[in-house]
Amino acid sequence: MTRVLDPGRLGDHLPRLHRVARALCGSRDHADDLVQETYVRVLSRPRVMHNDDDVAYLLTVLRNTFISQQRRARSRPTLATDAELERIGDRAAPAPHQAVETRLLLETIAALRRDFRDALVAVDLLGLRYAEAARALGVRETTLTNRVFRARRRVGQAMA
Repeated sequence: MTRVLDPGRLGDHLPRLHRVARALCGSRDHADDLVQETYVRVLSRPRVMHNDDDVAYLLTVLRNTFISQQRRARSRPTLATDAELERIGDRAAPAPHQAVETRLLLETIAALRRDFRDALVAVDLLGLRYAEAARALGVRETTLTNRVFRARRRVGQAMA
């Protein structure tokens, strides 16, 4: 069954995409930019879907957009953004130890091998069932289960 992706339903998936983007990027600002860039790409032209799994398609576009951004970022130096500089004096910002723990966790997830990171993000952050995540990532469910287990173990060891 083929159909055109309905732009009106894309907003339903926004919270999930933000969680995945935050895990990939490690920063709320960068995650917002990643989700916005993903939507720009998806909405730039009509997309023909071959199944009913909009989330899997959006996850794939998000991941590919992230990889493209990482490649571009490696080729140029980075400086602190205005938002990061403003947050230094922001009293509504989380407590320093919470911010450090969250940042460490997200950096640890982002540093995982890509197949482990994708599996962990799909299951634990995006909330996909194992069968859905396996289909979205193009692997068998047993392979996905193994990757999620190993990714969780590595994150746990790094955080200990």
